[in-house]
Parts: sequence; C-alpha cells; structure tokens
Amino acid sequence: MWQAGHVRDRLLAHHPGLEVQIAGVRTDADRFLDRPLSTQGGKGLFVKELEDALLARRADLAVHSVKDVPMSLAPGLCMPAVLDREDPRDALLCTRARSLANLPAGAIVGTSSLRRRCQLLHGRPDLRVMDVRGNVGTRIERLDRGEFDALILAAAGLLRLGLRERIAEFLAPKAMLPAIGQGALGVECREDDAAMRELLVPLHDADTGRCVEAERAVNQRMHGSCHLPIAAYARLDGGRLRVDALVGRLDGSEIIRRSAAGSPDAARAIGEGLGRELLAAGGETILAELDGRGD
Repeated sequence: MWQAGHVRDRLLAHHPGLEVQIAGVRTDADRFLDRPLSTQGGKGLFVKELEDALLARRADLAVHSVKDVPMSLAPGLCMPAVLDREDPRDALLCTRARSLANLPAGAIVGTSSLRRRCQLLHGRPDLRVMDVRGNVGTRIERLDRGEFDALILAAAGLLRLGLRERIAEFLAPKAMLPAIGQGALGVECREDDAAMRELLVPLHDADTGRCVEAERAVNQRMHGSCHLPIAAYARLDGGRLRVDALVGRLDGSEIIRRSAAGSPDAARAIGEGLGRELLAAGGETILAELDGRGD
C-alpha cells in the first residue's frame, strides 16, 4: 500500500488535478502465510491477481516490487514505468549481534528467499535458516518475540517504512547479491491503454530501467524465475553498465558468480551474455537439480 500511495503521489505531482483511487487487492500469497512460496507457485502470486484486475478493467494501473514480477508479463500487459531505485541491498535485523559476522554459531536466521539462504550458508554454514512469511511488521514482531535471532529483509522496504533504526547492517552486494529488480518499483498497465502509458512517461527513470532490463535478461536467458537461487545486480559506473550475477546450490556449497560491463544501451545483451556464462559454468546442472523443487 505504501508503494501504491507513492506512485499516486508521483502521478499527482506531474498531473495536478488527476483523480487517483487506490484499490487494495489481497492475493493468495498474502492469505496463505503458513505455506512456503514454492508450494504456491512462487512470488508471481503477488502479481497474478493484480494482473487479473487490469485485464478485467477493474484497475487501470498495478504497482509492483520489480523483484516479485515474473519474467513474462500476462499477454496484453506491459510495464512502461520503472521508478528510480531505492537502496537495492539486503539488510540484517538482529537481536543478538550487530553484524552477520558476529552472529553466534547456530543462530536462527529467518528468510523466505532461496537466494538469501544460498548466499548466507555459503559464507556461514554454521547458521540455521528458517522460513518466514508475512509483512515487514509481522516479521519484526516474530524477531522481537525471540522466534529468530536475525532476519534478512530488503533494505528498500525498511527505509520506505521509516524503519532504518532497526537495521543492524546493510549487506554489501559482494557478500549478498541482491534479488533481480530489488529496490525498484514497476507500474503495469494494459498495452492498448495509450492514455495510461502517456501518464506514466514522467515517472520512468531511464537509468533504473536499464539496470532492471539487464538483471531480468540474466534470468530470462537462464529460464529461471524470481523464486530460484539466482541473483543479479546492475549499476551505472562512469558511463558503463556493470552487472554481477550468480546462481548457487540451496545449501550454499557452491556458488557460481560472473560479472560483465558494457554500454548502457546494450543492457539486455549484457544480461543475456551473463546468463549464458552462468549456465555454461555449471548453472545449468544446478538448475536442473532444482527443477521441481521451487523456492
């Protein structure tokens, strides 16, 4: 809802007098918090009902965290606006230490992400990783009740909700490569709705759009999904687009990581090239072993 309100405010700033109504949609992923995302079809469940509302013309726009958006949108829909990115890093929240390195052996870390689980266990195989679902407030309440010793959440969500003080450590991409599209908001609409697409033009951030395009191209080339242990992070540096990507085993025993750089105009090609490199370096075997196991 914060994201929807943010997009509404941005629209009104560029189009004074525009009438914008927010219609909340409760998804299956929100309803069944006692089940891992993998058993329900992955993060795409956060998007499906919103896309259904667009296609049924019950809504004109849908706002998503890009990291939750499947690699292929529903036919007839497009995502013409990607807003400027918030901090893309993951963040550690904990009650027993002030950094990941200082967590005691055997500490329980809560996360619902296989990407995080893989990288966490690669660096700290002594930790215990447990699944956790629910919104940010619910997860933090469970941390404070002592159900976990630490949580790993997207820094962007915490910062947007004014919870910076709960962050014990921002995890550097070198140690915890972010999810594809993490920190970015995307706005989806119907392809044939020219009026809505025109309204969204001022909201699109070209630099973030190129980074997200490169990251998503990695996953598309690997035929992956947003709930597999695949990560990619792109950023502009000195006029060059630099991309890091990885794939790994769930137990952290093996991580394959590659990097590439090039012109921002070649964002998709750079991402696809990295995807091919990861597959050739052993990623294809890892993903084949995971096939059918999900998130």
